[in-house]
Parts: sequence; structure tokens; C-alpha cells
Amino acid sequence: MSRCCRGCAGAILVASLALIPAADPPVLAQEDGFRPLFNGKNLDGWVNVNCHPQTFVVKEGVIITTGTPTGFLRTEKQYENFILELDWMHVNKTEVGNSGLFVWGDPLPAVGSPYTRGIEVQILVNLEYKDKQGRVTATSHGDVFSIWGAKCKPDRPHPSGWLRCLPSEYRAKGGGEWNHYKVIANNGIIKLEVNGREVSGVSECIPRKGYLALESEGAECHFKNIRIKELPSTNPKPEEIADVWHGEVSRFNGLDLQGWTTEKDSWKVAGGKLVATGKAELVGEAIPPSGGVLIFDWRVPAKSAGELTVGLGGQDVRVKAQKPGSWQRETIMVRPQTGGTPIVFRPVEGLEIMNVFVRGLPAKP
Repeated sequence: MSRCCRGCAGAILVASLALIPAADPPVLAQEDGFRPLFNGKNLDGWVNVNCHPQTFVVKEGVIITTGTPTGFLRTEKQYENFILELDWMHVNKTEVGNSGLFVWGDPLPAVGSPYTRGIEVQILVNLEYKDKQGRVTATSHGDVFSIWGAKCKPDRPHPSGWLRCLPSEYRAKGGGEWNHYKVIANNGIIKLEVNGREVSGVSECIPRKGYLALESEGAECHFKNIRIKELPSTNPKPEEIADVWHGEVSRFNGLDLQGWTTEKDSWKVAGGKLVATGKAELVGEAIPPSGGVLIFDWRVPAKSAGELTVGLGGQDVRVKAQKPGSWQRETIMVRPQTGGTPIVFRPVEGLEIMNVFVRGLPAKP
């Protein structure tokens, strides 16, 4: 072919390619039984458990957590055995960025904690802990461990004996860069792949069926391309299944007094807790007229008399601290009241309250 002909052929090829329509943007694959766990548009299918409404938001196909307050966003349904994939990125490039993926968690936080009981797959940057002997005890590269009463057996013994598996190699990228996690959870066993290679795992997990959750813990973190493939059940025993949600809805966002009224300087929000600082009552939104259940965690100083009074519909309910200085969970049934029942916390010195939830009762026909 002459030089001229080759030039003509090239021009024809370029012209032909110009006629080919541009490809559509890539769509998250759903092959081999995978389906999106996040639709890229909103938080349908997810529940903000104990955070401010703006703690978890969706922007440009990404779930973003501000990191404040500490808490979690969980799935609406429980999962048992599955393969889950997601991409995550911390914004912090030099400061510590902390977050996590909770596996097989409860629907509500553990007592006195903003976190659920479950197995945590660490999502962390710019941090490495060492003990006094110089041994690494925690990393930013995919640790897997049990939290708040859950149990597991690490694939490799931890240097301090913790129920925590340290990664076999460091593969996670730092702040400002996307990382890919693949979590394989089956029959109480979890294996974690970081950017294409398995690095850590645990077995003999309890629970081994429960909710999945994304954690907010002090730093902005982004999540995208979350998809899941469910695997056949291995028939967990009742004691191996996390608690089930019964309709509890948070009444405290962990960040401010929205939904509550009081006198100036009588209550404040600190560290995700309602803290009594004066003598005025703290009044919350009414429980539905059909009645319901009030659930909350509280503690008073160790030297306190250890008694708390809660006003409900004109009736005072007094509860006693089992161990002053320690957190305990209170569950109070509220009888049906005409017009609803406001929640009233009467202050005592040093009182702290967190994890306030209300579960309504169905209205009688």
C-alpha cells in the first residue's frame, strides 16, 4: 500500500470511529449474584441509628460520614453469609482517620457505647500502635476484631492476647486515596482482602448473623461501590444471631439538643452524651398516645446516691443505679396517654444520658 493510501485509510478509520456513540458511564456490576447494597442516590436500605441527620449523607454517588458524632449507619436487614465489596477513602492525609465496617452487629448500640456489638473490620489511616516492647498491636491496614461483647478467634495470635487479627502485610493506601475491601463472611468465619490480597481473618464469631454498618468516628470518610452476594445459610443457633430491631427510633442525635427543651445552662451535649449541668428538667418529644417503651443508658458518679427520676405523663418513675459510676440501660413501659407522653429527665449532679430510643406500641383499633 502506498504512503498516500495508508494516510487515506487512517483518515477513513478516524472518521468511522467518530461515528461510534460514546459508551455509557460504567455501572456497578451485578454479575454472579452480586447486587448493590448502596444505590448511589440516597440512603434507602440503611438506618441512621444514633447520629445527627447530617452525619451520613450522599453526594455524587458516595456515602460520606462527617465523623461526628460517633455512631453508625446500619442496613435495614440482617445478613448471615455473604461476600461484600466496597471502596473507601479517608480525607485526612496526615492526621488520624478512623472508621470501620461492622459485621453481624446488633440494631442498637451496646450499653454505654455509641458502637454496636459485633465484628469490626477496621477502616483507618495514619495510625499504628505499639506496646512497651515495641510490638505492633494495631494498624491502619485491615485489622479485624470483636467489639463490645462479641467474640472471635484471630487467624494469628495477637502479641497482647487481644481478640484481634493483625494483617499479614501492609497493603492499604493512605488518606486521600481509595482502597478496596473484599469481606468474605461464612459460617462464623471472616476473611478480609485489602486491595486484592487476603491479609487478615477471624473465626468462631459470635454473633455470626446480624446487621452490617458503617461507622462514624471523628473523621470524614467516603464509601462507594458497595455490593453484596449472599451465600447459603449455615443455620446459626439462636444465641449466634444478633438482636433484631423492634421499631426503636433514636430521640437524641448525639450532637445537639434538637428535639429537647430546657433552661439555659442546665444541660449540655458533650462526647455524644446529654450532661446535666444545672437544676432544670430536660423535656423531650412526646411518646405516641398509644404508649410505648422508653430505652436509654445513664450513669451517675460513683459517690452519688444513684437514683434518677424520669417524668412520664405526669407520673414519676424512679430508677436506681445498680452500680453508681457505671453505665446501665433502662427500659420503661409507658401506658397509653391522651395527647402523648413527654419525656422528662430530672437532673442530679453528674448525670449523663445517652442512647435514647423510643419504641411505639401499635394503636388499638
